[in-house]
Amino acid sequence: MEVNGSGGCPAMAFRYNGTLCACNPGRYLVKGSCALFETGGDWMVSSGVSPAPTFLTTVLPIDDIKRFTQSQAVLLEATLVLLLVWLAFCLALRFTRVDNGRSFWFRLRWWISRFDTFYDTKHWLDDNKVVIKRKTELGGTFSVASWILFVGLLSALLYQIITKWSIEVHRVRPANAPDLLSFVNDLEFNITTISSMSCSHLRGLDSLVIGTVGSIDYRVYPLSTYVEYNCQNTSSGPTISLKCNSCQIPRRNHYISWQFVDLPNDPAIAVGFRFNLSAKDHADGKHVSFVTGTMISDTYTNDEPKTFRGSDVNVLRIHLFPQVYNNLNNLKLIQPLFHDFISGSSFSEASDLQASLQGSKNGLVNTTLFISYLSDYIVEINKENMMGIVGFLADVGGLYAISLAIFLFFLVQVFG
Repeated sequence: MEVNGSGGCPAMAFRYNGTLCACNPGRYLVKGSCALFETGGDWMVSSGVSPAPTFLTTVLPIDDIKRFTQSQAVLLEATLVLLLVWLAFCLALRFTRVDNGRSFWFRLRWWISRFDTFYDTKHWLDDNKVVIKRKTELGGTFSVASWILFVGLLSALLYQIITKWSIEVHRVRPANAPDLLSFVNDLEFNITTISSMSCSHLRGLDSLVIGTVGSIDYRVYPLSTYVEYNCQNTSSGPTISLKCNSCQIPRRNHYISWQFVDLPNDPAIAVGFRFNLSAKDHADGKHVSFVTGTMISDTYTNDEPKTFRGSDVNVLRIHLFPQVYNNLNNLKLIQPLFHDFISGSSFSEASDLQASLQGSKNGLVNTTLFISYLSDYIVEINKENMMGIVGFLADVGGLYAISLAIFLFFLVQVFG
């Protein structure tokens, strides 16, 4: 950019070649000012397949239940607290006044004895008699306690069933050529070079390299024979789009390279890259797997702002591997994964960037997309239920028996 009307450069910028200005490393020109580019940690990876709703998830407010009960421990702790409160309440009633059976607290004790539905139910034949046996009163206390424990344990069991009704099982098997040919996906790759450049800087986006240089399977093809590609100007910089409809999984690695070069009074500089790669089955467009993210460095410890410029290549490595969802009518998706970013030439000091802009060499931003196909194996994904109806009934019966047995043991200890 040229100097402004006052003869100076914007804030956080420097002058080069006498009359031109450039932003400091890590900054790029946005509406006449040098803005610092920050990634914001917006990395996302999706398999494209969300969990299928079950009968319970459609009837019950599962999201609300999960929000208030983050784990089974919360339900069990609530059960324990309620159980202790009930036992403490019944114990406190033992120390209240009787008043010849006319006091409110004594009548409350009488009603507690009526709740003995488990241990001593003969008192239902003599409902009008004054409670005499402490065993019956204690039986009512323990009967209610058994119900509290059983309901709490049953709630924890239902929570486990709702949240973990089924598990996703991944199996890996060797891939045959006919299996790989059956994967027909629509692939789309978009990458934005974060900068103040435009598509007029773009050069060299015309070739597809297959295989490894120097090997017998090394080939170079026109890019247009495999994918549709274009460049669009955006507010964040030029965006390159690559689209391939009805793509099959090739057996070798692919390389696509391009450069952004200097134009008169408009140098090739960038502060980062933002990309998105998605894949969907050509016959089923409902499920889309993707990976998206932003890159400003190849290290995770150096947070120093930098500007990319020079002949060394910025390499974005993407892995693709085939997945078969047997539980979705054998849906076949190619899953993209971000593997690595190898940073090319860059500058972190304003003086070094200034020297590069004033020179006539290495005035470009060099980028290569490296796609590796992990096609030796196929991942098969299926859903398997954790529990059937017989197992559920057995668990409920076991919880019921345990709830009765625990307090029957205490009752026997008192009156044994």
